[in-house]
Amino acid sequence: MGSLKKEKLNSTSTTTEQSCTNPSCFFCAMKEQNLSLRRAGIASCFKEMPIKDSQEHVLVLSSLWNIAMTQPDDPEFPSLGIFNCMARLIQKGVNDRSWLLGDENIYVPYYAAHVIGSYTMNKVEFAVRAVESGVIPPLMELLRGKISWVEQRVAVRALGHLASYERTFAAVAVHEREVVKLATEIASTCIDVVFDKFVGLKDTAKRLKYHSNLLTRGVGGLDMENRKAEEWASQLQCWSLYLLNCFACKERCLDLICRQEFLKDLCGMWGRLVNHSSPAGIGLIRILCYSKNGRKSIAESKEVINNICNLSRSSDDWQYMGIDCLLLLLKDQDTRYKIIEIATLFLADLVELKSLGIRSNVGEAITRALLLDYKKSKSKIKNKKALDVLQEIWDLKVEKRKLEKIMLSEEKAEKMRVLVGLIKQQGNQMFCLGDIEEALVKYTEALDICPLRLRNERMVLHSNRAQCHLLLRDPDAAISDSTRALCLSNPANSHSKSLWRRSQAYDMKGLAKESLMDCIMFINGCIKTETGKRVKIPYYAARMISKQTEATWLFASAKSKASRNEAVQESDGEYVLQKYEEIMKIMMEKKCFISGLSTIMEEPLGGKEESKRKLGRRPRRGKNQAIVVRST
Repeated sequence: MGSLKKEKLNSTSTTTEQSCTNPSCFFCAMKEQNLSLRRAGIASCFKEMPIKDSQEHVLVLSSLWNIAMTQPDDPEFPSLGIFNCMARLIQKGVNDRSWLLGDENIYVPYYAAHVIGSYTMNKVEFAVRAVESGVIPPLMELLRGKISWVEQRVAVRALGHLASYERTFAAVAVHEREVVKLATEIASTCIDVVFDKFVGLKDTAKRLKYHSNLLTRGVGGLDMENRKAEEWASQLQCWSLYLLNCFACKERCLDLICRQEFLKDLCGMWGRLVNHSSPAGIGLIRILCYSKNGRKSIAESKEVINNICNLSRSSDDWQYMGIDCLLLLLKDQDTRYKIIEIATLFLADLVELKSLGIRSNVGEAITRALLLDYKKSKSKIKNKKALDVLQEIWDLKVEKRKLEKIMLSEEKAEKMRVLVGLIKQQGNQMFCLGDIEEALVKYTEALDICPLRLRNERMVLHSNRAQCHLLLRDPDAAISDSTRALCLSNPANSHSKSLWRRSQAYDMKGLAKESLMDCIMFINGCIKTETGKRVKIPYYAARMISKQTEATWLFASAKSKASRNEAVQESDGEYVLQKYEEIMKIMMEKKCFISGLSTIMEEPLGGKEESKRKLGRRPRRGKNQAIVVRST
């Protein structure tokens, strides 16, 4: 489509140069050297476009889209009436279906909404001008799904930009509850919609042609279409969440956003590798955690808390958001004791984390949050395992630290290092001999006496212990120890062996996203340590990446649902056929047809006349026959 448009554009330009008689031709106006005449011509074009039909509309809109994408801060077109023009074209496409389906006008609403979104992306003054030009009502029509998911994508993007500015938020908030309701529905269902209506169609000829053209712009085939559709579906979801963020930040419509069903959906909304710059669902969850009502709703769902905890103990870029959410919930006395029994088991592995990105003393903040009102907490917590973990944190971060500060000199620390090394070697020997349980005991013994300042030694011991847990098929303990090793590494999450071990443990638990992120980090570490020109990725890691990429594919859930629906339809069809046969059999038995037919089928060749005579006889007036006759 892109090459075709270029050819059309070139031919149009050539024709325009030779014999263009249109006084409001956009391309002629753009070529005008006189600045005042050029501006007047462009303004005239914007006024005339919505009221005139022309095959060149799509070429003009495509050109405007390209300019808006590359020069979004240029004030020329916004000052000449482009927003009013785009709004009227969208409204025309929504209201006049015959016009929309004529020529190539089907592309016009998409490009028009995209132009609005691009120009309002960075400049608040452009957003104000857009609102004054009446762009919100037509964008709302697209958000309602009046055309298709493709137009919804650019409409929700534009509305998100308008809602992000203080000066234009109120104009969007006029439709507050409808916007929030639509945005939550789109975020929850758009992946299934794109799969069902585009990616998952077995007959690709049934895909809407203009969708295919917009996705590929004439470059690439089916693979390109599918990749772009995946990217666009992810963007549609993330931009819907961004729009919701604008309302959540102001604590507006929290009753709609904080519905338990939607909060659970948010946990599965991952930006994924196709949209890695978006925090997706966890971004909105963190914003909700800044409000009292939001924290209350989140704390009520164990499923949501478990998902946040898993994120806090992963190598995902948004790990710090998971930690932030848990800290906010722990500091609120109304939600602290609803989540502390779960959160303690996860956050205990992070108490020795020094820094995470630009954040410092992360482990100290976690320790303070967990040990807040320690004595009071012990009386309120009923879970023995959580109490034991809290006691372990107290012993490690308070008692042991205090003792070492008073009694452990540099000389004693060096002696302890040697002793720890000897015990570790004993554990290594046991491990090599296959005595995994005994090796585990030795590593634990070494950890108990290892000074806190010997971070590298403690990192190796935790990592070795994680390997023992893996071989003993205890993924939870393996995740705990490998996480502690990664917190002790410098920088955090950089110890390759621990990353690989935790990736395997997450795989054992079926946590594909966490396993994938650890495996990617592990491979990155392998690449950095390679000194040769050819980088070799371990086969086992490549296999894990392949497995988890398939499991975390954006459309994996949608594909699974579609397969189940097909299976149900097939079984329903078989069930209906079976029931039909049973009903027919009963009806025939009641009409005394079965016995007659069986006689015909059993008759030898040449015995048809006798069979006909038997079928033609009147039944005897016995009790059984009378009952049969009455029942029919």
